[in-house]
Amino acid sequence: MGRRIAVLASGRGSNLGALLDACGDGRIDGRVVGLFSDKPASGAVERAREAGVHAWAMKPNGFATREAFDAAMFDAIAAVQPDLIVCAGYMRIIGQAAIARFPNRMLNIHPSLLPRHPGLHTHARALAAGDAEHGASVHVVIPELDAGPVLAQARVPVLAGDTPETLAARVLAREHPLLVATVAAWCGGELGCEGGIPRWHGAALAAPLQLDGEGRLRPAA
Repeated sequence: MGRRIAVLASGRGSNLGALLDACGDGRIDGRVVGLFSDKPASGAVERAREAGVHAWAMKPNGFATREAFDAAMFDAIAAVQPDLIVCAGYMRIIGQAAIARFPNRMLNIHPSLLPRHPGLHTHARALAAGDAEHGASVHVVIPELDAGPVLAQARVPVLAGDTPETLAARVLAREHPLLVATVAAWCGGELGCEGGIPRWHGAALAAPLQLDGEGRLRPAA
């Protein structure tokens, strides 16, 4: 049955859909065993339920504190016994206590070439900075925002006349194959992180892997 994957999402669920498809056709040696969300009405929850995947979704304002919400959600996550947790468009900051429950087993996809532009509004910030390249990164989640070890990246050029919306669309088209390739490599044992050091086939990575034009991960040149 492969690796057990829990997915966290707050939005439309397009990355969740990419993972479900890749698990279904064998590109990922694993299966999504649960979708966890802070947005009960989100597209991600609807996608999960349509696919027959267990979905846990509750509004944070129903809990006394941020920590109480995290504890409830991560109790539910622990109950599905995941080998890997993937934050795929999950828009809340996860507290340190929750992250500590799953060290080196939680990945996040972020729409920038980290360490550039952590946080929100990355496409507008890339344009304002005059960046020639933009893209997406998959990193290991640590308590500091978008600061964990970066495993893999996909790059896109910033074009003359780009708006945040056109740039976002071009990045999203690369986000899906990047996330699928990274999760596939993790589930297949090629990619991992030990002691805060990303490893590819057992060797320490000096730089993030790069997604090629055929959707495969390659060591940086």
